[in-house]
Amino acid sequence: MRNLVLLFMISGLFLVFACNKDEPSERFKLLTTPVWESDSLLANGLDASGEGESLANFKGEVKFNKDGTGNFGSYAGKWRFAQNETEIVILTDSLPLPLATRIEELTASSLKITTTSPINNDAIRMTFKAKP
Repeated sequence: MRNLVLLFMISGLFLVFACNKDEPSERFKLLTTPVWESDSLLANGLDASGEGESLANFKGEVKFNKDGTGNFGSYAGKWRFAQNETEIVILTDSLPLPLATRIEELTASSLKITTTSPINNDAIRMTFKAKP
């Protein structure tokens, strides 16, 4: 009898955890639902979104697709969460290294990410607003 109860408990736990893996997280839904529009692109606190500036190619629309692909301004590539969904890593053939960013804010209307440039150690802050 004790073995039967233990078997039911283990089966129940297995079903609960198996079902949860199929359900996307709230952060995943918040990130992938809207099309994002760049709001500010700063390097060391200064606007870096103008022509020829270091973040100019991130200017415009950003879309994180549910299948892990996306468009990030003029870049196209893949993305994934890292560090318990507190970071976004962007991989594109257009950048020499993966871009690992820390999520500072993620709501239905706002996305704010930060990183440090691997090239010149600039402190980068990119903010995006959900398009209506």
